[in-house]
Amino acid sequence: MAGLVRIYKKNMSDSRPIGVFDSGVGGLSVLKHIKELLPNEHLFYVADSAYAPYGNKSDSEITQRSVAIAHFLIEKNIKALVVACNTATAVAIASLRNDFDIPVIGMEPAVKPAALQTQSGIVGILATPGTLTSQKFSRLYKQYASDVEIISQACPGLVEQVELADLTGEQTRALVQQYVSSLVDQGADTLVLGCTHYPFLKPLIEEIAGENISVIDTGSAIAKELLRQLQNKTLLNLDSVIGEQYFWSSQSSSQDVVHQLWNDTVIINELGI
Repeated sequence: MAGLVRIYKKNMSDSRPIGVFDSGVGGLSVLKHIKELLPNEHLFYVADSAYAPYGNKSDSEITQRSVAIAHFLIEKNIKALVVACNTATAVAIASLRNDFDIPVIGMEPAVKPAALQTQSGIVGILATPGTLTSQKFSRLYKQYASDVEIISQACPGLVEQVELADLTGEQTRALVQQYVSSLVDQGADTLVLGCTHYPFLKPLIEEIAGENISVIDTGSAIAKELLRQLQNKTLLNLDSVIGEQYFWSSQSSSQDVVHQLWNDTVIINELGI
């Protein structure tokens, strides 16, 4: 009987959805990696675009929004939660893990792989002010600062440009030029995208940085961590049917932006919280 129980557990399938949220549409960059790695999983995505960016909000407001959105997704019977926002992770993930008894996966700038990859010994991080001033980033900085020089660049305005789906316009290009050049001029040969909105600007960042500069996105690593936790807790959806994606936003104008960034026609439901 014990052997039968072990076999049953090994082959159990959990078709409940995975919840993913961000301060806006930036987390779609993470959702793409999750969909690619876990094509059979159903995905529920919340863009809190009416409150974007989180980077200039108080810790209490970020935590309040994060917990409210988590409750919204929990009520939809999700089996895991991905906080696809560096600022929300830095500020609120401890509260989320304390409040909810499901796997909660968060973001953090990819300082470790950048430290291993850099040849110049200088790593540049592009992030929101909220991420760069967080205790979580401070711990990351201290952990790797003895091995490499880490220089950070706050990037006010970039989140707002992505929320407008303006990925190559004059204003966006000027901001990217300013922020990227600052890091490259200081000797950084590896740039870390410390906000989930920024991967949508990666082609522009790479163009401006030049071919000798590496640009690292953390979305793939987050998808792999999600897979690992789902496997460990026997929560994978083993059905052969391709999963579906559902979207909510706190701002009605997100519809066209999500269409552009997701590269597919989707229905955006009103979040209402």
